[in-house]
Amino acid sequence: MKRIGKFHKVSWERFAEDWKDTFGETSEEELQKIYAEIKLPRRATAGSAGYDFFAPVEFTLEPGKTVKIPTGIRVEMEQGWVLKCYPRSGLGFKYRLQFNNTVGIIDSDYFYSDNEGHIFAKLTNDTNEGKTVTIPAGTGFAQGIFVEYGITVDDDVTDIRNGGLGSTTGK
Repeated sequence: MKRIGKFHKVSWERFAEDWKDTFGETSEEELQKIYAEIKLPRRATAGSAGYDFFAPVEFTLEPGKTVKIPTGIRVEMEQGWVLKCYPRSGLGFKYRLQFNNTVGIIDSDYFYSDNEGHIFAKLTNDTNEGKTVTIPAGTGFAQGIFVEYGITVDDDVTDIRNGGLGSTTGK
């Protein structure tokens, strides 16, 4: 196996700002507790391809509802690799829990963005069976898989990222 990356927490300041932007005012005491309990992604078994991301708080999604989760996580990885993020297989199978962008793509240079490369997950309970899903705090809800990629022989891109969603389009 190639060892090409490392997960980190974002800074306390980054997490607090992004949490408040997503969920509104939260007491500093509660935010400190949430931040302290963030677990870095990890594989469940030696044969697992995916690194499980854990819910920072409990959340419940009724059918058709959406939640945006600031994970408190960033990832440092070698160039030529990408982290592809998906819902955990069982949640997709049982509840049709889906990422709103279908697959989250975390590029290697996202780590160096102004937002520290803070990884968010926006999930929708897209059930057609009327099922409500509850994810307890500390439970795996998403998984990230590192994938190597190539570029074309005539690629001459030298631009540098500075942002998150949509920051590399429209040039």
